[in-house]
Amino acid sequence: MGNYTSKIPDWPEDERPRERLMKHGADALSEAELLAIILRTGDGRDTAMDLARQLISQFDGLRGLDGQPAAALCQIKGIGMAKAAQIKAALELAKRLAQQKWRVHDRIQCSEDAYKLLHLRMRDLGREEFRVLYLTIRNDLISEKILFQGSLSESVVSPREIILTGIQQSAASIILMHNHPSGDPTPSPEDKSVTQKIAAACRYVDLNVLDHIIIGRDNYFSFSDQGLLPARE
Repeated sequence: MGNYTSKIPDWPEDERPRERLMKHGADALSEAELLAIILRTGDGRDTAMDLARQLISQFDGLRGLDGQPAAALCQIKGIGMAKAAQIKAALELAKRLAQQKWRVHDRIQCSEDAYKLLHLRMRDLGREEFRVLYLTIRNDLISEKILFQGSLSESVVSPREIILTGIQQSAASIILMHNHPSGDPTPSPEDKSVTQKIAAACRYVDLNVLDHIIIGRDNYFSFSDQGLLPARE
C-alpha cells in the first residue's frame, strides 16, 4: 500500500523549511517550520513538519510544549529520547537568550528585575520551586541557588542553609523566589509564615531579605512592593 505523505526533500525547494530559512531568514518561518528544523526527521510515516504541527497542537503552542518534561515527550509516537532532548535544548537556549537581551548587567534594582531574571524558567513549572538570589551590598548578583522543589512549608525551608550559603559567598542581601503552578501568585498563609521565619533568622547575621517574589503564569507578587516584609531594625 502506498503512502500519500511525501518526504520533505521531495517538496518544492521554496516550501522546505531549511531552504526557506536560508533564503528568507528565520523570522519568515512559522513555529511549526522552525520546530521541524530542530526535529530534522520524521518517523518514517510522518514528516518532521507533521510531528511539529502535532506537538504544537497537542500542547497548545510552544509554551505548553516547554512545560512538558522530556520523559513526557518521549511517550509521543515519533519522538524518542534524541528528539525530546533536541526540543528541550532549543527551548532552553531561547529562554537564556531572552534573559540576556533585557539584562545589560546583573544588578537587581527592583522586583521587576528579579522577576525578569527567572520568570521564563519558573512560570510554567509543574511543581513549586524555591530559589534564592544572593547579592552584594550594591545588589549585584553573586549567585542563584535552588533550595528545594515541592510544596512550600516551614518544615522544608532551612534558614540555616540560606544563611550558610550567604556567609560563604559574602552576600549582603538575598531575594527569595518561588512559583505557583496554579498561575495565581497570591501568597498563601504558608508563604507569609515562611517569609517571616527566614527574614527573622537572617536578621541575626545582618543578611538583608530584600524581597520574596512569587511567580505566577504571567505576573508576580512582591512582598517588598506590598509592604509585607518585616521592617529592618
